[in-house]
Amino acid sequence: MTVSADLKVHNLGNSDLKVPIVCLGTMTFGEQNSEEEAFAIMDYALSKGVNFFDTAELYPIPPSKENNARTERIIGNWLKARNNRNQVIIATKVAGTMPGLDRSFIVANRHDPPLAEAASEQPDLTQEQILQACHASLRRLQTDYIDLYQIHWPARYAPLFGARQYRPDKERQGVPRIEEQVGLW
Repeated sequence: MTVSADLKVHNLGNSDLKVPIVCLGTMTFGEQNSEEEAFAIMDYALSKGVNFFDTAELYPIPPSKENNARTERIIGNWLKARNNRNQVIIATKVAGTMPGLDRSFIVANRHDPPLAEAASEQPDLTQEQILQACHASLRRLQTDYIDLYQIHWPARYAPLFGARQYRPDKERQGVPRIEEQVGLW
């Protein structure tokens, strides 16, 4: 993969994958931005050396049953139209449980064709659901690999939005410890 000589790159964590210091966030593609606008944005970003794109099965924002996973589909259409998958680093995310919110449409959209909303469960970070979500993202992105796969919202308590310390007393009931979730494989 080539990156603009002017744009700094770093290894992603301890991996050999080199990413630019700028990542294109795509959470508006398919809601605030049309597919045509998204194509223009991705074309421009790539022309400037930004080849690291972040997306999620949840996108676009705000998520709804009508627009769910549209962002990944738009990126997949762009990758197919430009035939440039080998030039782009794709990061996407699996959606976890969001207590108090009905997100059954996310699980329904992991299937092809999508399940009836009433027949599907809430997103959860079980091995089965993570694999379903990953395969669905691969299908929507029209690719056979994802460079970086992440958990969008942890099933366990995590300090968010300005909180700086982990507080065990905030842990959600019935959620396996993070060590158990990571050890699923």
